[in-house]
Amino acid sequence: MANGVFGNVRPADVSPSDVEIFLHYSPSRDVIGDTNLTKLSPTEVLLPIENPNNTSDVSEIFGGLYTLKLPSTLFGQKGFYTIVIKPLEIRTRIVDCGVLSSQPNTKGLVFDTSSIPSEVRSRFENNGLIGYRIEYISTDNNINRKTPNLFRIVTSNNKAEPVNQNLTNTNQKAIRYRFNDNSTLSFLTLTPSSSSNVKANIFPFIGEPNQEVIITNTFFNPVTVEVEMVEYDTESIAIGLFGNHSKSLEDGMYTIYNFTNEIYAQYNLFEIKESTTGVPLFEIRERRNNIDFGKAFDIVSTV
Repeated sequence: MANGVFGNVRPADVSPSDVEIFLHYSPSRDVIGDTNLTKLSPTEVLLPIENPNNTSDVSEIFGGLYTLKLPSTLFGQKGFYTIVIKPLEIRTRIVDCGVLSSQPNTKGLVFDTSSIPSEVRSRFENNGLIGYRIEYISTDNNINRKTPNLFRIVTSNNKAEPVNQNLTNTNQKAIRYRFNDNSTLSFLTLTPSSSSNVKANIFPFIGEPNQEVIITNTFFNPVTVEVEMVEYDTESIAIGLFGNHSKSLEDGMYTIYNFTNEIYAQYNLFEIKESTTGVPLFEIRERRNNIDFGKAFDIVSTV
């Protein structure tokens, strides 16, 4: 039995601003539909639930529980809608791969926050990226654009500025970095970034200058939800089977009522006969577009 081993699984209380939501529509199981994804606005579609245990006036998210608001403008057709909810991606380029002036063994990546979109720039404040994942876009156009199964985890990030340092070893870069909270550059340390004991001279790959990368939060795992939009649901079928019905013997009007005895649908019932012999050929039930409210259940059941 192991001692001192702990685990923790906590529900995500992520903000909608840290989420990306994509939508794919297929008219049926046999038809794939358009392979392009529609990007939805998370703040309009994903609604956090208020924690009922919160007694203060300040809003508090109930971890792990969110409501999806599906607008009829996008979900108005019958078919299958696949909704992908995933962490927000930040795409940018590495400015430099350098070391700290005071700690030459600490190697990291340098990013220019002025080139980061303004809506996600706040993530690059000091230690704001801890735990984020960095994936790499290949510089070789002949292979997959994103390098498969290669990522690094951010262990720290701080504002830094470049400094020139006189070095006796000409093989080392003269430009190093020191922390400065007023700089627009951010210095990120990653794991793994140090050499192993087996090969002390070989450092893990953490990126190259000017290489494009994808920075993603790790607040939650991606979620895929499938929504099927249908013409009739189980309640509609139950109304047709178990709801109250009426048939007017005078004009052949057939009325179906829902479980609160409101008119759900109306039909005209009639026969088609052979024109010369008058022999009945078909019984027809034709749905009416104009509802006759004189056939309301309260009226016909009390006559």
